[in-house]
Amino acid sequence: MTDRDDLDTQIYSTFAGCGLVNHDQDPCVAASGNDLQLLLGQQKNYVFTLVQKFNKKVTVPYSNRNDIIVVTDEAHRTQYGTLSLNMRDALPNASFIGFTGTPLFSDDQITAKVFGDYVSTYDFQRAVEDGATVPLYYDARGEELVFKDDEGKEHSVASPKGLNEKIAEKLEKLEIDDVNVEQRLERALKRDYHIITATSRLDQIARDFVRHYANGWESGKAMMVCIDKVTCARMHKLVMFYWEEHIREREADLKNARDEQDKIWRKRQIQWMKETLMAVVVSEEQGEVQKFKQWHLDILPHRQLMKEGFALADGKRLNMEEAFKKKDHPFRVAIVCAMWLTGFDVPTLSTLYLDKPLKAHTLMQAIARANRVAEGKSNGLIVDYCGILKSLRKALSTFAGRGDDGRGKDDDGVDPNHPNTELLDKLAEAITFVRNFLKQQGFEFDDLLKQTGFDLNAAIDEAKEAINENDKTRKQFGIMAREVFKLFRACINVSGVQQYRDERDAIHIVYKRLQQDQEKADISHIIQELHGIVDSAIETRSEVRDEDDQSRLYDISKIDFDRLKSEFEASKQKRTTVQSLKTAIDQRLHKLMIQNPLRTDYQDHYERLVKEYNQEKNRVVIEKTFEELLKLADQLNDEQNRAVREGLDEETLALYDILRKPDLSKKEIAAIKKVATELLATLKRERLKVANWREKESARDALRQQIYDFLYDDKTGLPVDNYEEADIEHLTDGVYQHIYRVYPSLPSPVYGGAVH
Repeated sequence: MTDRDDLDTQIYSTFAGCGLVNHDQDPCVAASGNDLQLLLGQQKNYVFTLVQKFNKKVTVPYSNRNDIIVVTDEAHRTQYGTLSLNMRDALPNASFIGFTGTPLFSDDQITAKVFGDYVSTYDFQRAVEDGATVPLYYDARGEELVFKDDEGKEHSVASPKGLNEKIAEKLEKLEIDDVNVEQRLERALKRDYHIITATSRLDQIARDFVRHYANGWESGKAMMVCIDKVTCARMHKLVMFYWEEHIREREADLKNARDEQDKIWRKRQIQWMKETLMAVVVSEEQGEVQKFKQWHLDILPHRQLMKEGFALADGKRLNMEEAFKKKDHPFRVAIVCAMWLTGFDVPTLSTLYLDKPLKAHTLMQAIARANRVAEGKSNGLIVDYCGILKSLRKALSTFAGRGDDGRGKDDDGVDPNHPNTELLDKLAEAITFVRNFLKQQGFEFDDLLKQTGFDLNAAIDEAKEAINENDKTRKQFGIMAREVFKLFRACINVSGVQQYRDERDAIHIVYKRLQQDQEKADISHIIQELHGIVDSAIETRSEVRDEDDQSRLYDISKIDFDRLKSEFEASKQKRTTVQSLKTAIDQRLHKLMIQNPLRTDYQDHYERLVKEYNQEKNRVVIEKTFEELLKLADQLNDEQNRAVREGLDEETLALYDILRKPDLSKKEIAAIKKVATELLATLKRERLKVANWREKESARDALRQQIYDFLYDDKTGLPVDNYEEADIEHLTDGVYQHIYRVYPSLPSPVYGGAVH
């Protein structure tokens, strides 16, 4: 049980994903209060509901069973009122257990009375250690900024005149979504409100935000938290002004790029800034148009965007929540005051800019927006413009039950925020790991820093050869390098990060070259590089294979293996050559296997070769592996051309392989080919054109039945002398599974391009 639709759906989906429930087959999700009463009166293993569906006074219990356990999520919010009383009257003999992501205050007696003492606790630090969240770092940027009030007096942006505590207390008493929150704040704080929302103060914050976020442009999405709705709109206007100004400054500074690589990086950053979308996200209220006009602001464009979302290329629209959650959507900055601060998870949100004094639960939940786990994210960052660290530590110290069962009851809890400079120590440590790894592999990292020109290229090749000892060492370097890149991005705004830039760049160029080796992996190219000339030991021809693909095919049967072997023996990059050849074969084999699952012999042979190579390091094994991989490539080449030899295309060949039996005569083989060709054409014409057919049970059943009927039919089907009824049932399953896998739509995406 919970109190929000999205949580209810999420919890049910989790159980359904584990195979424990299926509402379509056995209803278990309450649709209404009456439906809930009906479900609880039945012998259900699981029932899912909102507490709001206990919406009527209970005179007769829904169930007197004593083996019912009520599992409540968000136990600190909606479990103490009339709805909760109705629930307990409906289930008088049930047991209750509550879950909450927010620790309870030490003086909170209500929750203890309802649910009892803590059964288990799980603190910030343990969540980080377990990988459930990322660590949070803290940057008190407001302390470094100064503004002048209307009287010309200077104040710190962070807590001018020590107002934060006072404002936080007022905000705690007011309902955050109250329609008059700004007016009530203004009345309560009088002149102090105008100081905290002074244009000169907001201007300093907007300028700093633009520099900080643009500088850390690869770090993820951001959320700016302002004191109220009007201030959100004012901040948006200021930020957009300075954002455009910063783009122009960056464009003018392109001429100062250190080199071509730096220039490319700068252009990418400018393009990212131009694409970035920022939006105000605040709740709607009556009379808001006039209210914003008093500040010379127009809320209507913001409100339209909040209601309609962003336009997509296909003419459809994407709502703001989904757009912000999508990693690749350019909506990257949300400016909020209350909405999205609780119960709204965006894993790629990396930086929370706080300019709103918060306390207790609200503060704890707000900072947790930035600690969700996402690929490439090493930490979350809290940028504090209003001096909330004191409030955060106070909140942590006043929460009860902070001890974590995983570390002992006496633990006093751990501050989830770390000084920003700790990230530099982690970056230095990550770089040291890479240095030590390369040294262990026989390569001196400093060679990458000292050399230039051709000598640098030679050093990069040596580093690649050291890394390419086997699959494990290559993977190990990749993991360590990505950790360096991730931490460098996280440190981009930390003073002192520049001292690590050259080392980061050296690691990046080696990593990039290894990636390029994989991306351009081509057997012809590998052999030509070994010889240093074209057509010395390999015969090539240019041939158009389909509308989208023109490539150079090679004839491995024409290779002079003796010469190639001697060339390989003389190469200084044996490991790199073998890795590139493995990658090329792996890519080719992967596509061949997708197109036709009966090619497992080639896959098994390839895996044996790779296993032997990874287990041994001596020169003989490396040279033997190289030769065996070339021979396997030749076999794959032959297999790739088999469809043409059989007089079929690749699609029909897959069905033919599924249907054929050994020891068939030429006449019987011809008959099987005809069956495969006509069956596929029939299915495409009559069944596979149905949109989303795989999602419709009736369409799936009809397809399977048609396959069986076609194969069994005396006129269209398999030769009766060679295939029993049991064979046809078995082959129907094989054909159906293949069709289901490779034909989600027409044309098949699996056969959309040729194999390279």
